[in-house]
Amino acid sequence: MTAPVIGVLALQGDVREHLAALRDQGAEAVAVRRPEELVAVDGLVVPGGESTTIVKLAHRFGLLEPLRAAVRDGLPAYGSCAGMILLADRLLDAPPDQETIGGLDVTVRRNAFGRQADSFESEIDFGGRGGGPLHAVFIRAPWVEEAGEGVDVLGRVVGGEADGRIVAVRQGNLVATSFHPELTGDRRVHALFVDIVRRRLAEQAGAEAGNERGTPS
Repeated sequence: MTAPVIGVLALQGDVREHLAALRDQGAEAVAVRRPEELVAVDGLVVPGGESTTIVKLAHRFGLLEPLRAAVRDGLPAYGSCAGMILLADRLLDAPPDQETIGGLDVTVRRNAFGRQADSFESEIDFGGRGGGPLHAVFIRAPWVEEAGEGVDVLGRVVGGEADGRIVAVRQGNLVATSFHPELTGDRRVHALFVDIVRRRLAEQAGAEAGNERGTPS
């Protein structure tokens, strides 16, 4: 199978770091700023940054509605930190007019771990994917206050005042983390996401092949 083309929403945040992490996993990684670039990718990373600023820029570039439509249509997407906020269906401690892309049946609390000065690093168990604890970097991070029945919890905080808080989730083709895996050398989150994209491409190829076999000559 050819390398999947995975975009990184390049409006704000750790774009370069995500591009490098995706390429480490064999993906063709590209920056996405416009609707015509979005339609050319097989998956999308929504990086950290400031969620309200990202939404304003998405409006300016005519991207918000295409992003929502793409996620509704099954485009695999991974959001880190602010990206988790933007993929959430519901928000707490957010401006009343804050918009999201949506798609994840979760309630996310913005800046749940505190201000920039409260940023920290911790070890978490990431979805039992092996390799031992995952080193996670939290920067003005959110957490998942509540997850719907169809959401798999991949990671929780262990120890401290935030013990048990949900910081990594998956629902179908959507993944989100409170932390920034692009800032460490641990590529397990990106590996999971690239695998999701590859599986969707394989399913689409299989469906197309089946349709061709069923077409009368």
